[in-house]
Amino acid sequence: MYEKILNYLKTKPQAYADSTAPFWNDEHISKGMLAAHLNPDIDAASRKHDFISNSAEWIAKMRTQSENKLLDLGCGPGLYAEKFFSMGFDVTGIDFSKRSIEYATKNSSDKNHNIKYICGDYLDINYENEFDFCTLIYCDFGVLSPEKRAKLLSKIFNALKKDGKLILDGFTKNQIRNFTEKRSIEYTESGFWRSMPHIVIESDYLYPETDNYLEQYIVATQNECECYNIWNQIFSEQTLGKELLSGGFSNIVFYGDVCGKPFSVESETICAVAEKE
Repeated sequence: MYEKILNYLKTKPQAYADSTAPFWNDEHISKGMLAAHLNPDIDAASRKHDFISNSAEWIAKMRTQSENKLLDLGCGPGLYAEKFFSMGFDVTGIDFSKRSIEYATKNSSDKNHNIKYICGDYLDINYENEFDFCTLIYCDFGVLSPEKRAKLLSKIFNALKKDGKLILDGFTKNQIRNFTEKRSIEYTESGFWRSMPHIVIESDYLYPETDNYLEQYIVATQNECECYNIWNQIFSEQTLGKELLSGGFSNIVFYGDVCGKPFSVESETICAVAEKE
C-alpha cells in the first residue's frame, strides 16, 4: 500500500494519464455525484438550475421551426434534456454514468416525457446526419485528451445534419488565475470518495506546455488505494477555434458562457457555437 502511494506521488503524471479506477460508475462516488447534479443551488456536477434554465432558453432561440432533433452528450440525470423537451425538442441524451441515466429514465417516465436516454460512452456514437443540434455542456470537452477530442468532433460532425449546430463550452486561463501547484491530505470516516474510513491526498498540477491542469486524488482505505486524475484543458478563441475548424466545422461564434454572455478577456469560460455546412 505504501509503495503504491509513493509511486503515485514521486513523479508528476504525464498529461492525460488515466485514473486507476472508474469514477462516474463507482457505486459510492456516483451517489454523491447524482446528489450534486440535483442540488439546484451549487455549481458542482451541474451548474445551478436557474443557469440551466436560462441556458436552455438561449439555445432554443437558435432553432428554426423545422429544427427539433437534439443530441445531449454528457446529459447526466437529464437536467438540460428535460428543459429541451419542454421546449419542443426531440431529445436523445447520452451519459457514461449508469446511476444518472437510471435517474433520468425514471424521471422522464414518471412525467410521460418521451426522451431517449442511453448509458454509454459518447466517443462510441455512430449517428449519420440525424440531429439539428448537439450540446456538450459544462466543460466536458476539456476533460478529454487532444486525440479523443478530435475523435469526438468527427463523431459529432457526422451525427449532425447539414447546417446543424454544435454548442460546447470550456475553461479559459481566467479559470486558473489563482490555481497553484500544491498538495494536501485529509482523513475522514466517511465522505464523497468512500463510505468507510479513508485518506485523500489531493495534488494539483499545472501543465503550461499543453495548457491544461490536473486535480489528482489518491484515495486509500485499509485495503485499497486508487488514483483519480481529473483533467481540464484551457481554451482560447484561437485554440478552440482551431480544433473546431479541424473537425470540419465553420461559422464559429464565441460567447462567454452557454447563456450567450458576450465573450471578453475576463471570461472564465468560453462557449462556441459551430455549424456543419
